[in-house]
Amino acid sequence: MKLVRAWLVPSALVTVGIVIGIVVASDMGWLPTGTAGPEPTPAPIARPVATAPQLPMTGGSGKNFVEIAKFVKPAVVNISATRTGKAGENPHSSPLDDPFFRKFFGDEFSKRDAPQREPKERGQGSGVIVESNGLIITNNHVVNKADEIRVFLSDKREFKGKLIGTDAKADIAVVKIEATGLATIPWADSDQLEVGEFVLAVGSPFGLTQTVTMGIVSAVGRASMGIAEYEDFIQTDAAINPGNSGGALVNVRGELVGINTAIFSQSGGNMGIGFAVPSNLSRAIMDQLVRTGKVVRGWLGVAIQDLTPELATQFGITDTKGVLVSDVMDDSPAKKAGFERADVIVEYDGKSMDSPTHLRNAVAQTPIGKKVSVKLTRDKKPKTIEVTIVEQPKSLGQPSTEESRESAVPTGILSDLDVRELNEELTARYGLKATERGVVVVKVKPGSTVEEMGVREGDIILEVNRKAVGSLKSYEQAASGLAKDQAVLLLLKRKGQTIYLTLRP
Repeated sequence: MKLVRAWLVPSALVTVGIVIGIVVASDMGWLPTGTAGPEPTPAPIARPVATAPQLPMTGGSGKNFVEIAKFVKPAVVNISATRTGKAGENPHSSPLDDPFFRKFFGDEFSKRDAPQREPKERGQGSGVIVESNGLIITNNHVVNKADEIRVFLSDKREFKGKLIGTDAKADIAVVKIEATGLATIPWADSDQLEVGEFVLAVGSPFGLTQTVTMGIVSAVGRASMGIAEYEDFIQTDAAINPGNSGGALVNVRGELVGINTAIFSQSGGNMGIGFAVPSNLSRAIMDQLVRTGKVVRGWLGVAIQDLTPELATQFGITDTKGVLVSDVMDDSPAKKAGFERADVIVEYDGKSMDSPTHLRNAVAQTPIGKKVSVKLTRDKKPKTIEVTIVEQPKSLGQPSTEESRESAVPTGILSDLDVRELNEELTARYGLKATERGVVVVKVKPGSTVEEMGVREGDIILEVNRKAVGSLKSYEQAASGLAKDQAVLLLLKRKGQTIYLTLRP
């Protein structure tokens, strides 16, 4: 009996091990899954359809990336742009020499001709074929002001490119070549892109055509990078280098999610931080450039900023979701619709707004003349306003300023500020408009809390704790009686823009 038990234990362990091995192998795709029985008849292999190609998916295995690369590479082109220097120009003095430009774009535009020759700038970049008749999307900085554009396909054919239009504000351009039946990459809905998704970057880094790199989506909605005026970048760690600009960023379905635009680098090469313009924004701009040759953006007419926890506390709001209105432009749609300073916009046209960039981009992409519903919070109460979006003016209106009434000695944290009522001398000293009225900061106590919190010399103070300030007397009245440890909410005007600032001792 002892012999039987001694034999049964190891046998049982072996059996369990075999079962576990089969399960694991099945999960890893090494064994077929399903019930026992006759082997099913293999399904016919799907053939690619020119109008709507599809990729075979294999659950994220290596083969999946191989198929994606084969699928998208024929639709990614190499672009060479040449710009001849004009008479009187210094060929070696250009915005392209700006180290800040190179920090993001590398040396995609570098002057390679000797000084004694005709000055030229040659740029190398990438592009994506989005229509089989030769329509290509790329970056504005790749082809801007080029005298000649040459497009090289994956099959080594070369074409002369025609510039359809550019949009410097989003760094997008559209080029056309005379060809038909070309491979294309289908568009994806970039709004559905999530952090952590696998992506492939395809382009011509350093002139190395048809280069494919892999990474993940590191972040979405990146803004305030100083790369373009309208920013809503996808950040990725897929290797992007100079020459990748204008190339494709694709998802695991082989769909175009972004146009690779810039890198952050201290070395000139990849450091794992690359940026791409989302496909939805790129496509909207491309459609306008193809249709009209220019981009028209919507305009609401409000100055906006982030709703920080400190500002939310000052306004008695418990939730920091939303965008704070710091001012309303004169003669703007917002002014006519009844928007007010200190409104918190939480929803625009049915979409939640969580940052100024998000709202700004949403307004810019709104069709001109469309009536939009905007949900906001005013004085802790919800409110809905209907507003009709108009075309963004070339010269934006200036924020309105309000006069007030009220006098005494500033106390608390504001005692570290020296302010004066505006006059001609102060207006000239700080480069302000002659029409400006109110009080201006002429000195900030060095090392003080107000200095650390961001108040600067030359700031115009419009409000103190929601009380309008139009004169030195009204400022002193609003700034007096403050406790030493009392927080203060200031509304400042700086370089034509208004901002709220919370000063917390």
